[in-house]
Amino acid sequence: MTGRRSAGLLLFRRTERGLEVLLGHMGGPYFARKDAGAWTVPKGEYEADEPAWEAARREFREELGVTPPDGEAVPLGEVRQTGGKTVTVWAVEGDLDPGSVAPGTFTMEWPPRSGRTREFPELDRVGWFGLDAARAVIVRAQAAFLDRLAEHSP
Repeated sequence: MTGRRSAGLLLFRRTERGLEVLLGHMGGPYFARKDAGAWTVPKGEYEADEPAWEAARREFREELGVTPPDGEAVPLGEVRQTGGKTVTVWAVEGDLDPGSVAPGTFTMEWPPRSGRTREFPELDRVGWFGLDAARAVIVRAQAAFLDRLAEHSP
C-alpha cells in the first residue's frame, strides 16, 4: 500500500424526510470558522497491516467516543481527496444522539511557530444531515459516498 489511507463509517438513518447521514465537523483552528467543506465522514488513517474495515470501526470509536453500530456494512468504495489521501468508507444504518459523542483529541503546535502545543477535538461538532444538506458541507471528494449511498438505498 502506498500513500496515506483513511477508513471510515458513514452512519445513516431513514426518516420521514428521507435518508440522513451523520457527519462530523473537523476540529482544530484551521476549520473553526469554516462550514462548507469542513464536514467529514468519521474516519482516520491506518497502516498497511490493519484491515480497512477494522480501521473504520476503530476510528469511529476514537473520533466519536462511542461504539460503532453492528449492522450490515454497505461498501461505498473509495475516493481520492485533493491532498492525495485515499479514503475507504462503509455505510451502516443506525441512530446516534449527537449529544452522546465524546470526541477524541489531537495535539498540534498552535499558534504556528510558537513552540506551544494545544489539544483540539478531532471533531468539534456532529450532526445529522439530509443528503442535499450534506452535499453542501462535506469534503468535496466525499460527496461521492453520498451518491453511492443514495443509489444503494432508494
